Amino acid sequence: MAAFLIEGATVLLPDRLAQVSLRIENGVIAALDGPRGDAQVIDARGMILAPALVDIHGDAFERQLMPRPGVMFDTEAALLETDRQLAANGIATAYHALTLSWEPGLRSVAIGREVVQALAALAPRLTVENRVQLRWETFCFEALPLIDMALAGPLLPALAFNDHTTMGLLHPSCPLQTRPFDHDPALPVVDMDSPAFAAKMDSRAKRSGMKVADFIALMRKMWQRRPEVPSVIAEAGARARAAGSPMLSHDDSQPETRDFYRGHGARISEFPMNLAVIEAAREAGDWIVLGAPNAARGGSHLGSPGAAEMVAAGLCDILASDYYYPAMLAAVARLQADGVGRLPELWKLVSTNPAAALGLADRGEIALGRRADLVLVDWPEGHAPVIRHCLVGGRAAYGAIAAG
Repeated sequence: MAAFLIEGATVLLPDRLAQVSLRIENGVIAALDGPRGDAQVIDARGMILAPALVDIHGDAFERQLMPRPGVMFDTEAALLETDRQLAANGIATAYHALTLSWEPGLRSVAIGREVVQALAALAPRLTVENRVQLRWETFCFEALPLIDMALAGPLLPALAFNDHTTMGLLHPSCPLQTRPFDHDPALPVVDMDSPAFAAKMDSRAKRSGMKVADFIALMRKMWQRRPEVPSVIAEAGARARAAGSPMLSHDDSQPETRDFYRGHGARISEFPMNLAVIEAAREAGDWIVLGAPNAARGGSHLGSPGAAEMVAAGLCDILASDYYYPAMLAAVARLQADGVGRLPELWKLVSTNPAAALGLADRGEIALGRRADLVLVDWPEGHAPVIRHCLVGGRAAYGAIAAG
């Protein structure tokens, strides 16, 4: 790969913004303000040069697979389109939150296997690094062979412990954000024969391609296996630890929940649902992930803690795209505009910190020897930023030239 030099940009270094040139050789950052030599020069005047984004949890790819309930598209085509969306939003490393559930349809193990296999086959054609977060529904016992297969693959996945079965069966009198520990035997459970529960399950049944009554019957059958879940969690955790996979727990509602999953090796708390859990995670030294849409919109659509408030208080380390890829850049812009922090610190929420939490020591900041995963951002003062170029390992993944 020929050497090239990026000149004229305002460069986002780990601790400051500076006017320096960047020399890229063989896909890595070779020099800061080094000699030009025979390198090709890229004129980046007027733009910000920053580390490319690292997305720890994004499930917007599901909308390419199933743009409408029950309407599935070809897996390869959906993933190729997703890859282009990632590059256009400056995301050079993406962990697709691939739900592995006992539900048929979009979130089934069969579709999960298709996605894992398709990403491996498509790797030479993809523009960014597409990994998976195995968002494992803990009642889905049949997912363990797929988890093993993914853990043995060329790009190590993350494993997220997810329990939407218990959440779905929670009695409506109990607030979701403060529900008891998922394995509490006294957890209040909804009446599965009630019309209200059938209405609540309608969208999940459609996503699964099932009639509501059949979906509820299947859910009831899974719930009867609840006593088996803790031992299967322990088994999955042991396999992930053996592979060196980073682990997360999803939607923690009690410090006890966070303690439980930390005990199995999950040192990342993903979308904790209340301040008590967040403070417990911080005290234990866990990574805390909140949603970039929460920060970009100015609050959570579920009533969980506000990301901006948590960032300001030092209680959020990472912002994930969640369901909307553009939210990562939009969140940084909103937080900076609102005076929550300085840009070098805010950018770490979407680059340096997720890379560190996921064990990716070769990327996430602009420093000598780091992989040249970089973005050039067009960001006029007082206006929304947009990605103009995205480099992955020094290779052009995305480039756009404005009409003006």
